[in-house]
Amino acid sequence: MHLKLSLFLFFSSLISLHAQKTDQELLKRAKKIHQEAITIDTHNDINVDNFTEEKNYTMDLDTQVNLLKMEKGGIDVTWLIVYTGQEELNDEGYKTAYKNAISKFEAIHRLTDELAPDKIGLARTSEEVRKLVGQGKKVAMIGVENAYPIGTDLDRIKEFYDRGARYMSLSHNGHSQFSDSNTGEENDDWLHNGLSELGKEAIMEMNKYGIMIDVSHPSKEAIKQMFEISKAPLIASHSSARALCDHSRNLDDELLELFKIHGGVVQTVAFSSYLNSEKHEAFDAASSKIYENKAADMNISILPRDTVREFSKDERKRYYQQLQLVEAAAQSDIDKLKKEVEPVNVSDFVDHIDYLVEKIGIDHVGISSDFDGGGGIEGWDDASETLNVTVELVKRGYTGKEIKKLWGENLLRVLDEVQAVANNIQKS
Repeated sequence: MHLKLSLFLFFSSLISLHAQKTDQELLKRAKKIHQEAITIDTHNDINVDNFTEEKNYTMDLDTQVNLLKMEKGGIDVTWLIVYTGQEELNDEGYKTAYKNAISKFEAIHRLTDELAPDKIGLARTSEEVRKLVGQGKKVAMIGVENAYPIGTDLDRIKEFYDRGARYMSLSHNGHSQFSDSNTGEENDDWLHNGLSELGKEAIMEMNKYGIMIDVSHPSKEAIKQMFEISKAPLIASHSSARALCDHSRNLDDELLELFKIHGGVVQTVAFSSYLNSEKHEAFDAASSKIYENKAADMNISILPRDTVREFSKDERKRYYQQLQLVEAAAQSDIDKLKKEVEPVNVSDFVDHIDYLVEKIGIDHVGISSDFDGGGGIEGWDDASETLNVTVELVKRGYTGKEIKKLWGENLLRVLDEVQAVANNIQKS
């Protein structure tokens, strides 16, 4: 009996040592691929308050993205987002939205031109991306989430291009003057039945100047019309597969087939409710109880989002500072919860990459996080944890060449193709 036990322990030890060696070899390979790849995250939201002399991305902020976290996680390129929420379709709304958009353009330029030009540069082309990465710098690129700030003045498309924008979505959460939003699906409530006439003109203007058309928020009908009108490939800057998670923000197989036919790239997004709604809802419900109890202990009220939206800027800032205190105080309880209720994780994320690659091919799939805009999953909850995605891809059997395509080469190729179309249009 003792001999059998000894033999069992001996062979168990050998198996354990072999597994450790295998894991070490896998990690070593993943690190090498990760270092060699140009790693691009196509969707990171920003707050202009984090682009000042006193507080900026050179510091270890509590943001999911900053230069220190990008360096630690090996992220080369961050697409910083000029986002504007959807408001009324009138001149007053457009004026306010335009002011908001310009403040974000200026914040991004402040980072690359004044605050940290030795650490990060602004790129407008794939050539500039490669040059900056070769210099050992991080790279910022600019995407516009919601064309609402354009108003009805299509000349602003050229203005946004000149300010550095290289992709733009025609709507967000709510129908814009250009396009219906995916949010109309909830009540089957549509404004344009796809694109408005102004939206169709905007597509042609974006083709003309070389701005990639982002389909992550528009309605399905609008997206289909964009494929029909656009002379250049389209992108989805932060969307996943609807077949795996039935959310209106995801792309169904019919839309994926259009990407396969017309080219472009789908940037799979690490947003938990777009990856696995059941796991997300279960963990969210359990964690919400923990936060509510902790907030009550601290005499802090957790308010509905609609209530918070009505606050002034200073009131919102104070409220979110209080929430951060609650989150910090609850962290140990949340860590314990993760052992009981599994959160959406990197494996769930790569399941979507697998599905997309199978459906539309390795050349049409990329990676995004939506950090600082609601994104983040267990294992990739900020830019410092980015290597974990590459490790999972290596585990799944992706080659170095394939991983480099997913991390950036596909997106850069599409950017080149869109700009080539623009050059041809301008010549003619």
